[in-house]
Formats: sequence, structure tokens, C-alpha cells
Amino acid sequence: MKNVAIVGASGYTGIELIKLLINHPKFNINYVATSQGGEKLTEIHPSLQNVFECDVQKANIQDIAKNDLVFLALPHKTAMGFVKELTKYDIKIVDFSADYRLIKENYEEYYCPHIDEENLKNAVYGLPEMNREKIKKASLVANPGCYPTASILGLIPFLDFIKGNIFIDAKSGVSGAGKKLTTSNSFVTINDNMFAYNPINHRHSVEIKEKSGFEVNFVPHLIPVTRGMMVNIYITLSDESIDAKEILIDHYLNESFVRIREKPVDIKSVSGTNFADIFIQQNKDALFINVAIDNLLRGASSQAVVNANLMMGYEENLGINSIAYIP
Repeated sequence: MKNVAIVGASGYTGIELIKLLINHPKFNINYVATSQGGEKLTEIHPSLQNVFECDVQKANIQDIAKNDLVFLALPHKTAMGFVKELTKYDIKIVDFSADYRLIKENYEEYYCPHIDEENLKNAVYGLPEMNREKIKKASLVANPGCYPTASILGLIPFLDFIKGNIFIDAKSGVSGAGKKLTTSNSFVTINDNMFAYNPINHRHSVEIKEKSGFEVNFVPHLIPVTRGMMVNIYITLSDESIDAKEILIDHYLNESFVRIREKPVDIKSVSGTNFADIFIQQNKDALFINVAIDNLLRGASSQAVVNANLMMGYEENLGINSIAYIP
């Protein structure tokens, strides 16, 4: 068993991570922390009573470093302060924040000044379908964002066949906005409603651009569901004779967490899983790519566990749920 620490246990991704690790056959939750500490885990997450109970510590570098692996489910800027210190120890790190996903120039344009440029150069972007072999050798993995995960998975098979502009229309459940209450995610605002936010200028657009190598026009929307994400991508192929379906199937033939669908995807079928469901429809050189993931799992916590499995030399599907929350 490998001892793991979870820092940032109070949010939605924190509880999802705990739920996955409770029954993981190789990982033992040894340390749970928040920025404040001093309470019981069941005070933060009452659903864990009689399931998994422990004291929540105030995050401390020396105590974290006693473990084999740490998941940092922290906001950007806060995370890099921990990583900068933790890399001095023999511990593997999976970071949920954006702090190590982007090159320095892009990060500072969309987030804040970076204080750990050395580790930024060494971090591996944690999308297994793109960087599996690098993840296996990594000490620091930058877990991708939810919108970029779905978008990049849809784009990867076709990167050599795109011409012109890429348009991405994305829709996420309210849990993607986190637990902090704002006007936009309050019940009164979101119930029976849907709206775009930060169109074109959303900071996840630069993550998609950097990893795909293409300019993208990205428009996210908030929809009145708790969890789940759908991304619709519109591209023009370089040649209308290209068989997009064959390319898609060949690319993901051996990927256990990508499912090719014969009908348009839905978010309920991936809710509670690490699956990414993909459907495409081609009309000559026009291609519609339709992707669904669970934003809290494939877009955060379960993908983080897959990355941790790879880093530790385990099978990547170890401890990963494959049964959707149906109905």
C-alpha cells in the first residue's frame, strides 16, 4: 500500500477523490488537509459518516512529505507554493490546479505571476491518451482542466487533418463552478436557464490551444444540471475524402476510457465514470465532434487517480469506477 495525502479536501473534487481512494486496492488515505484544518472530515462532508472518518489537518509541508503521493486539490497560485517546497522531498505530486499546465507566458497572461518556473519546465500534462509514457516517469503531473480534457480528446485524432477555424461550443453542470456561491450559480439564476460566460476569452481556451497547436474559438455555457459536460466541436477537414470515422476508431482502438458512440452522446451515460464518450458526424469536409464527460471525475478526480496509478507503476484503471449514475 502507498500512503497518499489529500490537500484541499473540502471541495467537490476533494470529496470525489476521497470516494475513489477509500476502496483503492493500492492507495491508503493517510493524511487529509485543508488550509485551515482543525475539524472532522464528516463536518465538511456529512455523507462520509460511518464510511470514512478522520481528522482534517492544517496543511503542513513536512507532514505531507511523509507520504508517497500527494493530490493537491487547491486553487491556482496556492498550489504552486506547495509544489515548490514538496519537490525537495521524495514524493510524487498530482496537481489539480492550472499552475503547471501551461508555458509561463500563457499562464501569466491568464492567471498570475508564476513563482516556480523550474518545476513548470518539468511538469507533465496529465492527459493519458496524449502523454501516457511521460506520466509513468513523472514526479509532477498537471491534471488537465475539464473543458480542455473533453475538447482535446475530441480534437486529437484529427490534428493532422484540420484546416481553417475551430469552433467549440461547451456546456457544463453547475458543480464545475465549485462550492462557493455566486450570483451565476445560485438556484434562482441557473434553474430553468442556460447562458454563455467568458465567450472566446475563457482561460481554458489557451490550454486547448497550447495542447492542440490550433487557434480555437471557445464558448462555455452553464446548464442547470449538477454534473456532466458536453463539448461540441466544429472543424473543417483538409480533404472531403477523409474518412473521419475510421480515423477516430483507429486512434482510440486501445483506449479503455474512450468510447466511440454510434449516436449523439449524453452526459448521464458518463456521469460517475472516467469515460469520455465521442460521436462524430461528417458532411464532406465538415465535421461535427460531440464529446461527453463527467466534469468532476474525467475532468478532475478520476483522471487524477489514473495519473497517480501510472506514476506508481499500476494498471491505470485500478480503483476507477466504470458504472454510470443511471438513472
